[in-house]
Amino acid sequence: MTALPDPDYQPQFYQAVASKRLLAWLIDSVIIAGLCFAVSVMTVFIGFFFWPVLFLVLGFAYRVVTIANGSATWGMRFAGIELRSLAGETFDLRLAVLHTAGYSISLMLPLLQVISVIMMLTSSRGQGLTDAFLGTVALNRRV
Repeated sequence: MTALPDPDYQPQFYQAVASKRLLAWLIDSVIIAGLCFAVSVMTVFIGFFFWPVLFLVLGFAYRVVTIANGSATWGMRFAGIELRSLAGETFDLRLAVLHTAGYSISLMLPLLQVISVIMMLTSSRGQGLTDAFLGTVALNRRV
């Protein structure tokens, strides 16, 4: 039993969430790349030599901070979705760190990312692997 909308009786909360997550991911990736570029310029271009590490660290920090302060990254907010716990609550710092860590691990292991995408496209709530493990869900924001 959860406090989340039932996908059978309130499907509007889950409609097109997978494609909105993709849009949000693209927007967030551009934002993170911009942050990395700015840091690289401010460090007299030394940051470019460490781009993958810089992208990973800044991306992790960006996702944790934005998710903890609004239950969505800026890309998610633009796409009109937010993350919620099974109790229907917004994310706190602990859950934001755990969700971001799960996302980062799945990016490092492509098989997990493929499984996660398949789960998002086929499950009734559109949950990815990290969502299923943590008991979280992405849904359309209430208007």
